[in-house]
Amino acid sequence: MERPARTLILSPRHSEDSRLMRQAAARAGWRVVRLPGWRVAAAGPLPGPVAIYGEALFVEAIADQLGRALVQPALDWLARLPAPYRRRDVEFTTLAEARTRAGPLFIKPADTKCFAARVYPSGQALPRPAELPEDTPTLVSEPVEWALEFRCFVADRRVRARSIYARDGALAQRGGARPCAPEEERGALAFAEALLADAAVELPTSVVLDVGLIRGRGWAAVELNPAWGSGLYGCDPAGALAVIEDTVTTRAGAPAPDDSHMS
Repeated sequence: MERPARTLILSPRHSEDSRLMRQAAARAGWRVVRLPGWRVAAAGPLPGPVAIYGEALFVEAIADQLGRALVQPALDWLARLPAPYRRRDVEFTTLAEARTRAGPLFIKPADTKCFAARVYPSGQALPRPAELPEDTPTLVSEPVEWALEFRCFVADRRVRARSIYARDGALAQRGGARPCAPEEERGALAFAEALLADAAVELPTSVVLDVGLIRGRGWAAVELNPAWGSGLYGCDPAGALAVIEDTVTTRAGAPAPDDSHMS
């Protein structure tokens, strides 16, 4: 008996990335469903494995309705990463503790984008909206200057798609192209592969790894992001799809079973 096709669920918000992912999934023989809203019942029966791609809140809502978990990196991953792969000091803390730090410091929320990720003159300059809990997980790091930044879609510690996405802090895009010297791409890939080959580095099975060249220091990890909510930034959609396809699970590391009874 032929196995049911995989289904890619897309959010109602049309974007260039979702269009590219839709095309890649269709070429791979997947069923593609773009929901009209945030209710998975609109997709009808889902007889095979499911992947979800879109903005974080949408993906989390749909996974919750399916009773599934999402593969994503630990919030403190960057702070725990061995120093040779970071090349800068990074601390995982709370928003309350970050407010006590002297600056300048690069401060960002470790999970949702609940405040601006940027260099702050000190922790006292962080925003204070009433709805922002003081125990919000937060990453605090020393400011560095990124000369280059590359995005890598990774599955089972192999880079499946990659592209430059920033140069000197600005998007590396010119007339629809993303110019990159061969030696720059080789440097990024060599660093990413070395990090991925190191058993001391903990990684999810499927993830997006951003790497970059810190001016005056060398190649380093920028951050990890969940593949199901990451922009392509010029990465090959077929390679990205090969990473996203295994990011919906029943529990950590376990592929999701068929959802033939969902309606």
